[in-house]
Amino acid sequence: MNNRELSLLLELLRQPTAPFREQRVVELATRILRDHGIPHCIDPVGNVVIGCTSRREYMRLLAARSREPVRLYIAHMDHPGFHGVRWRGPKRLQVRWHGGAPTRCLEGAPVWVAAHSGEVLHARMQRARLDPKRRTIQTAEVTLANRPEGPAENFYGGFSFRAPVWRNGRRLYTKAADDLVGVFAILATAIDAFRNGKPSPNFLGLLTRAEEVGFVGAIGHFELGWIQRATRPVVCVSLETSRTLPNAIVGKGPVVRLGDRRTVFDPDALNVLARVADRLLPRKHQRRLMDGGTCEATAATVYGLTAIGISIPLGNYHNQGLEGGPDCRGDNGPAPEFVHLDDIAGMLALCRGLLQSDLPWDAAWTVEKRLYKKRLKGYRRLL
Repeated sequence: MNNRELSLLLELLRQPTAPFREQRVVELATRILRDHGIPHCIDPVGNVVIGCTSRREYMRLLAARSREPVRLYIAHMDHPGFHGVRWRGPKRLQVRWHGGAPTRCLEGAPVWVAAHSGEVLHARMQRARLDPKRRTIQTAEVTLANRPEGPAENFYGGFSFRAPVWRNGRRLYTKAADDLVGVFAILATAIDAFRNGKPSPNFLGLLTRAEEVGFVGAIGHFELGWIQRATRPVVCVSLETSRTLPNAIVGKGPVVRLGDRRTVFDPDALNVLARVADRLLPRKHQRRLMDGGTCEATAATVYGLTAIGISIPLGNYHNQGLEGGPDCRGDNGPAPEFVHLDDIAGMLALCRGLLQSDLPWDAAWTVEKRLYKKRLKGYRRLL
């Protein structure tokens, strides 16, 4: 990862975001795309589509005469957080939480509060109530030093730490790595794919909204029916920042994701991804069923699409103090998420590797089949 890419990553991680409140990420992403002359558009549900400027161009790309599949890279722009509901007093804002969250050590926890105008304020969480299953926050109040102008619904936020992002060696600690790291990977891959203004015939990117409340942005895009009209193959590549698990360890490389909590992914396309990983990142990647959560590859699978996934191992998933570390308020209390720069560089290498034009998408198991036939021939006399 070069300095330009690192700068983009850090700028993304500083942006405030929450489900249905991704506008600051959208603004930054579209500015970066404009600066690099990369075609893009906004779909009818507010997702950022990269690689085409309109529905017509999208359909034209999917109808091109080619045996090469379109690689549709997908990452989400939101992170669990809250929306303002009503003012309870001159400085107290009642909020509703959306997505996963820590469930302990919440009283007095620092939070950031952002307005549509872009201003970010500091506050404290009070009176948090958990959902009936006690798995996440349902409602709370946040207390600000001074009441900002505007109705309660204009404000949103999440947990705050010493800084929006900071570095400790090769680790990045941040308020929200999930899934701004995936957004970064798609933007960096697009910059490379469209270098010197050349069109990229096999690349599409989709930056989605409201993934944390059930893939809402991805579902909205698939429901448009655009992708179902494709006459050439499409491979959806989910880029996620996923809870660290045994054999999916921070700093040991990106994870070739075999599936998530809900389903396994397409075996043919997965074998292509595994070959790319073996070639580009020998002994520097991991393979695992990442069943700590679900991802947008499951949404793609539900809609009948070929889907695979790449994950960055994530410490303190959804700001839950699962691994502890700096600024952690206690076991399952608020804590900054953390990721490893080497893992992110590895994800970039895999994204770029998947765009190569000589990959065996329509013959993923040719090598194995040849070996199996040879094995049968060697043992036939014993049959």
